Amino acid sequence: MSDQIINRVANSSIISLDLETFYPTGERVIFDIKHNLYEETILKERDFRAFIKEHNWEDYKEKNVAITCSVDAIVPTWAFMLIASKLTPIANYITFGTLAELEKELFTMALERLNLAQYQDAKVVVKGCSGNAIPTSAYVKLVRILQPVVASLMFGEPCSTVPVYKRPKP
Repeated sequence: MSDQIINRVANSSIISLDLETFYPTGERVIFDIKHNLYEETILKERDFRAFIKEHNWEDYKEKNVAITCSVDAIVPTWAFMLIASKLTPIANYITFGTLAELEKELFTMALERLNLAQYQDAKVVVKGCSGNAIPTSAYVKLVRILQPVVASLMFGEPCSTVPVYKRPKP
């Protein structure tokens, strides 16, 4: 018997997919409109328009921005639209919502660009550990995208996986 160690995982046809490689670049920031509300309750249009005109929008250059209002106030939709109009030519990406919702959208966009041809009829293991926080929604989205094309889908590491999906035999 040989003492040579053979890495059967490396020699297998299993494709390891690490969602961290899809981690969207760019700083994530929140733009909270509450700071533009009078007593954090109402929006004064004249004051708000003055702020929009004078604010240094370059601070958001190439950042991913979540526009929100963290207080219970009635804010007209056009106010969020004005902010978005200033951020659109500067920011990397903008959305309405929380930082968590921003993260979900960024991953959704990244996963929708996935080249499915490389996963056709493949055995795929979705890596479970990463240095960055990957939203659970990204794993769910990945299943929805890959399940129609892969032969099997697993979670974990190639040497220790949890089966998620296996295409039924015809």
